[in-house]
Amino acid sequence: MCTACLIDGVKSHMLSRRSLFAGAGATAAMGAAAGLLSARTALAQSAGRVVDLTHTYDSDFPTFDGKPGILYEIDKNFDADGYHLFKLSIFEHTGTHIDAPLHFAEGGTSVDALPVENLIAPLCIVDISAKAAEDPNAVVEPADIEAWISAHGEIPAGACVAMNSGWADKIGDASWRNLPDGTMAFPGFSKAATDLLAATGAASIGVDTLSLDPGNSADFAVHYSWLPSGRFGIEGLASLGQLPAAGATIFIGAPKHRGGTGGPARILAMV
Repeated sequence: MCTACLIDGVKSHMLSRRSLFAGAGATAAMGAAAGLLSARTALAQSAGRVVDLTHTYDSDFPTFDGKPGILYEIDKNFDADGYHLFKLSIFEHTGTHIDAPLHFAEGGTSVDALPVENLIAPLCIVDISAKAAEDPNAVVEPADIEAWISAHGEIPAGACVAMNSGWADKIGDASWRNLPDGTMAFPGFSKAATDLLAATGAASIGVDTLSLDPGNSADFAVHYSWLPSGRFGIEGLASLGQLPAAGATIFIGAPKHRGGTGGPARILAMV
């Protein structure tokens, strides 16, 4: 069978199937399919180098409220039981973790119900490290998104758009969370930027800091707009500087505890 004939056949089949759908149901179904196809396209273009975007964390890892995010208790040990087992006490929003819509939206999607097609996605990295070096509360603005699009093309449907502020290099130092006077300060997204990303069809955003909103935010405008829209966020990403601005695929190992508002996640990227 000739390649051209095969392509024409697939196109004809897809067009005939599309004609079966109408209204809101068609929009939702095709949106999900677009996200999955974008992920598969990005994956097919990957060369195989894997980068771990997840911080290793323990009870000393900084948290938003200052409480230890994870505590270990020995439940079994080798001497007494012949094997080793910890009982863990974990707050959902600690370490490298997911913010599900339910975190800021009553009745929103819980972390176990996130659409799986959005957990493997094209990764778009917006670098604001230069302005973050000058302003610890710097934000991703619409102009940063537009500059990325100008350089790399349209943001794929279902993409994860991550902010690289260079903040991951501060892990282990108090400046990752606070100014010297103890005031929280770190970069994040502006609401105007995430409104623009919502219009592009992006499914998630990520930051290498403690919060989707900057440290000096008084209203959590990004949390209160992005999450209730049905999209999700990733906080505390590592090693974004090891990846290109475009062309990587992100694998989001979201936890799956029923009704959860989020939780620690293993995040990997392939390029």
